[in-house]
Amino acid sequence: MAVTSRALELKRQGLDVISMSVGEPDFDTPPHIKAAAIEAIESGKTKYTAVNGIPELREAISAKFSRENGLSHAPDAVTVTSGGKQALFNAFFALLNPGDEVLIPAPYWVSYPEMIALTGAVPVAVPTTAASGFQLDPEALAARVTPRTRMIVLNSPGNPTGAVFPPATLRAVAELAQRRNLIIVTDEMYEHLVYGAEQVSIGIYAPEHTLTINGASKAYAMTGWRIGYAGGPKAVIAAMNALQSQSTSNASSVSQHAALAALEQHEATARFIEEARQAYQTRRDRIVAGLAALGLPTPTPQGAFYVMADTTRIHENELEAARRILDEAQVAVVPGTDFAAPGQVRLSYATSLDTIEEVLRRLGRLM
Repeated sequence: MAVTSRALELKRQGLDVISMSVGEPDFDTPPHIKAAAIEAIESGKTKYTAVNGIPELREAISAKFSRENGLSHAPDAVTVTSGGKQALFNAFFALLNPGDEVLIPAPYWVSYPEMIALTGAVPVAVPTTAASGFQLDPEALAARVTPRTRMIVLNSPGNPTGAVFPPATLRAVAELAQRRNLIIVTDEMYEHLVYGAEQVSIGIYAPEHTLTINGASKAYAMTGWRIGYAGGPKAVIAAMNALQSQSTSNASSVSQHAALAALEQHEATARFIEEARQAYQTRRDRIVAGLAALGLPTPTPQGAFYVMADTTRIHENELEAARRILDEAQVAVVPGTDFAAPGQVRLSYATSLDTIEEVLRRLGRLM
């Protein structure tokens, strides 16, 4: 937030600040999805819905889980939320008690430990290394299990690292969860944005121990529509629905019909996803090569649309490095502090190649 505030201040001073911090696609929502929303408005589909979502959408999500992930979640084992964040929030509050411990591979998305802490539970980081491409070591994970451990949170492909955990790793984590009776909450929001790696849903290995979180934001370029969803054991979904009934009630009715079109017209949606995925891969290759050439080592991410660059040559403290990049190069990046990534900053390549080239030129002058 400090960097964002400084970026806005510099923009008010008339400086040309480029933001590489935004975690959302730069593509517009596909036309067939927007058309479904317009039709929903014009036909009066603007009333309250069931707390857990319209039946047609839950049926479509159930079919999607089966078709794309090999998961078997009946419509009554699916819930629709106001974005993926609400699905995670509901899950943590349904499943955690004060004092429970939750294992999270680090670097991690900043909201996981904060949401967990709000329940009174204790987030426990499981470090990964840039040298490994931020891959999770199942043995290191198992070593941090204690009698108080309740849950494992996974995010693959990951934010901020872009790491994709291979099937062997996921199978080992699933076996650990089954052996120690742990719950796995897996955030698969970036599942379609994968570059050469094999993306697998861990729920196929431990279905009774796994809650799968996903949504429309990243793959379908629907960030502002605020549609997330979850599938898992019926008792967990029922508890999440009970919580949601006392907070927001249903997600936007119009957004639900838009998401329904994305899932039902999956061939058109798949074409859009593939075009976007290819563009992201081209951008990834350019920014990784460009940063490395500048002396800012950057592991090649296998998914999502972020890179983590080592900025210790600029300043050993990542927050100071981010401030210097902003002040001297007029590029806004996210310091790795709250990702548990010391000495690194995150850049999003959900932007044009021209913008990436300009960012590299500015960083080149700074270096």
